[in-house]
Amino acid sequence: QVQLVESGGGLVQTGGSLRLSCSTSGFTFNRYIMSWYRQAPGTERELVASITTGGDRRSYADSVKGRFTISRDNNKNSLYLQMDSLKPEDTAVYYCVAAGVAVYWGQGTQVTVSL
Repeated sequence: QVQLVESGGGLVQTGGSLRLSCSTSGFTFNRYIMSWYRQAPGTERELVASITTGGDRRSYADSVKGRFTISRDNNKNSLYLQMDSLKPEDTAVYYCVAAGVAVYWGQGTQVTVSL
């Protein structure tokens, strides 16, 4: 049974930080490109960041470059997103996504950034 469980979301003030985690099981984690997506109310899901299977290459949406850092631990089958200098426009539900021979989504974790 494939599981992707996000945690670490919450309410934070503008300029603050949060670290999201995604704990996975049920698939071969180190064979999957991992990503974080987000979706704010009334908008489409947006790709925030991705990391290759070995963690050697990372890519970011322009809106988060320099503020967010994606990382993974293949020994722990886990994905992370360090979010610094948070802005109100970062408010969204954040999803962990695994892409390989199949695509798996987590259930999401809410991040709310207040003024």
